[in-house]
Amino acid sequence: MNLTELITPKSMLPSLKVNTKKQALQELSEHAGLLSGLPSREIFDALLQRERLGSTGVGGGIAIPHGKLAKAPAIFGIFARLERPLDFEALDNVPVDLIFLLIAPESAGADHLKALARIARMLRDASLTAKLRSTRDPTALYAVLTQEPASRAA
Repeated sequence: MNLTELITPKSMLPSLKVNTKKQALQELSEHAGLLSGLPSREIFDALLQRERLGSTGVGGGIAIPHGKLAKAPAIFGIFARLERPLDFEALDNVPVDLIFLLIAPESAGADHLKALARIARMLRDASLTAKLRSTRDPTALYAVLTQEPASRAA
């Protein structure tokens, strides 16, 4: 799965200013609602429901909050680089500064899991995350996320 299927240049939030995990999820839900036409409150509720199962802070300053919505027409994502790292209750207790939100239709099944795995694999690449952390330009963020070097091609 290529990330160009999940994100667009408008999906980039290059310097999100938030103070808490809940506020980050609210802002991401608002942006996702604007881009998708889905109710932002439903997105937020789905994300909170998933976070109650355990933090989506996967370590290394990265979180991949995700949820499923019946009305979602397709799997899509939002990427945010936080202005300041914040406590996301991550597995390694490292504050999060890179967030990749993923929303999928309830019927997505294995495609949702494949998308999550693809994002997690990609964000384990230290050189890629260093590039993401060093830019505030949405176009550059999109280019970094959607490049397909041979070592990362899926």
